[in-house]
Amino acid sequence: MTTDIAAYLPLCDRLNLHHELPYTPDWSAAPDFLELIVEHCLADKPETVMECSSGLTTLMLARCCQINNRGHVYSLENGLDYAEATRRHINRHGLDDYSTVLHAPLEHYAINQHDYSWYAAAPIPKKSIDMLVIDGPPGFLQRHSRYPALPVFFERLAENAIVFLDDAARIDERELVDLWLGEYPALTHEFIETERGCSVLRVSRHSGD
Repeated sequence: MTTDIAAYLPLCDRLNLHHELPYTPDWSAAPDFLELIVEHCLADKPETVMECSSGLTTLMLARCCQINNRGHVYSLENGLDYAEATRRHINRHGLDDYSTVLHAPLEHYAINQHDYSWYAAAPIPKKSIDMLVIDGPPGFLQRHSRYPALPVFFERLAENAIVFLDDAARIDERELVDLWLGEYPALTHEFIETERGCSVLRVSRHSGD
């Protein structure tokens, strides 16, 4: 499902983003998903935002960090051309101090006796994560393509961290959320009816978790 670029303009106006956008019709997150993550970032002012994929989400979250005068967005991008394009847009908007786009080619992971292609671990910074946005890798790569995000990042999620999963209306994403909830009792889940579905997971660690 594609979205016309005009649908993003109200949010761009709100954030005062008026240069060319890193918009790709078939890949960019829908405006209602962007609005959810922007609202959270502006309200909660996370220090460390980790993002699986890059593009419009990167630009808008970096702008939120600039408005907040705190926080930094680290974006994992498996495609070198996409990573470089996002970096150019970030630079053009004057947001280099708030964003790092990491080229992380897909590599093999073996998790719970299943094989996955997921972002290379080497460039990922060892930081406590306040906000995790999962919009990649693409679902066509494999079943449960985005599942590794929590096995990789869960121990680094801060107390009261929040996770946003895009495309959550898809069968694969519904199934992997069920897997996560079964494996990580500290998570709570809310499904939000957006254009493509959004799963919001919150971390609430208590004694013994």
